[in-house]
Amino acid sequence: MAGTINGMARQGEAQGARRSRHGGRRLHRVEFALTEEEFGVLELAADRAGLARGAYAAEAALAAARGTATPADTPLREALAELIRASGLVRRIGVNLNQAVARLNATGQRSGDLLPYAAESLRRVERLDAAAEDVRKALR
Repeated sequence: MAGTINGMARQGEAQGARRSRHGGRRLHRVEFALTEEEFGVLELAADRAGLARGAYAAEAALAAARGTATPADTPLREALAELIRASGLVRRIGVNLNQAVARLNATGQRSGDLLPYAAESLRRVERLDAAAEDVRKALR
């Protein structure tokens, strides 16, 4: 079962839903060309920020024009991404833990996966606590 737990953690690492579109309609278009390497860097940064490539490029360009930090560099955005990721991991392991407890209740015997799922649940809750602490520090 440990392989299953580790497999779920790897799946959860890529998790993160994109946010809804910009509130107002954007009427003006800017186009530019990138090398393969530049495109790869942009794509990774957009994924980390939870944005589509175009939205990320627009926010980064506007931040540079305003002289402010780029979206991916802000601590709160990074903390939010970590909270979203950790929340998904906790939900996934919670389902498995509930199933293991249901088997215990139904049969009266503990299955081999109950303790590993419980330990993994605690580890993931600790990760959420750490992420919440990062947000708390960023808000000071």
